[in-house]
Amino acid sequence: MNTVTPASPVSLVTGGAGFIGSHVARELLARGHRVVVLDDLSGGTAANVPDGAEFRHGSVCDPEVVDAVFASHRIDYVFHLAAYAAEGLSHFIKRFNYMNNVVGSVNLINAAVNAGTVKCFVFTSSIAVYGANQLPMSEDLVPAPEDPYGIAKFSVEQELRVSHEMFGLPYVIFRPHNVYGEYQNIGDRYRNVIGIFMNQALRGEEFTVFGDGEQTRAFSYIKDVAPAIARSVELPGAYNEIFNIGGDQVYSVNRIAAAVCEAMGVELRVNHLPERNEVRDAYATHEKAHKVFGAPGLPIGLEEGIGRMAAWVKEVGPQEPSVFSGIEVVRNLPPSWRAALEERRTI
Repeated sequence: MNTVTPASPVSLVTGGAGFIGSHVARELLARGHRVVVLDDLSGGTAANVPDGAEFRHGSVCDPEVVDAVFASHRIDYVFHLAAYAAEGLSHFIKRFNYMNNVVGSVNLINAAVNAGTVKCFVFTSSIAVYGANQLPMSEDLVPAPEDPYGIAKFSVEQELRVSHEMFGLPYVIFRPHNVYGEYQNIGDRYRNVIGIFMNQALRGEEFTVFGDGEQTRAFSYIKDVAPAIARSVELPGAYNEIFNIGGDQVYSVNRIAAAVCEAMGVELRVNHLPERNEVRDAYATHEKAHKVFGAPGLPIGLEEGIGRMAAWVKEVGPQEPSVFSGIEVVRNLPPSWRAALEERRTI
């Protein structure tokens, strides 16, 4: 492990108490960075912040908080992973989505430009920017997002492009997809299907599947994603570029449900709910990333990755599924989400 010294680069990791962010923070510490984590704990926990990182409790949506971090540290690199990544729910929380995922990002970009010390701004976007595009989704496709979450991510990508052109702020953009693993919030009922299934297994519940379960995704184990994000600032060829990052193997949601049951040691019981308005098939090509980051090693297979996450989940224990109380549009809200919201309002 590299030694952190006063001369080490200082990296700000937003969302570093969350899932991907906490893994990236660990990777940066291992690479000799001094790490400052900024997180409002809305989706993560302070326990996820790795030892050796400085934790600042606050939101990227508060420009005064963001500016204070830059005022108290000479930030060399920004790794912006703070977001609320619930694609399906984003249709019904538009204002919240854009405030958190766009305005919060702009606060960081403003601060990075004003600081004048930031050598690179690393942003985790999403393949949600592609929408229902041709498969496999590649970086040369014209984005056509189909939900507010994808729209928000694409708008930040564009903002980074124009900020580079106007102010010379270098950037690296990653479009990860369906990442899973340890430290994921299994109590969020609106995102991260593997975590949802594992929590339902712990609670003795049926697995909830929207539609027939044959929609497909290329699921990505966190250890196949976080190291590349952390290493990107060391590679000049990555600067001012966009990269898909994640797994190549495509699985149906039904296949994922079966794998989770096996890892959790429970019987497969599925409750099929009405189909949601979502992209049915989404997976990407990664040739561009391989050219810059090098050919990847053998990825963690689905069974091994789910097994690792399941072992961690069993230690954490079951979580009460969250209910997003700030729904802004109830029209066409999936019935199960509406029922949970109404139940909470009557308590």
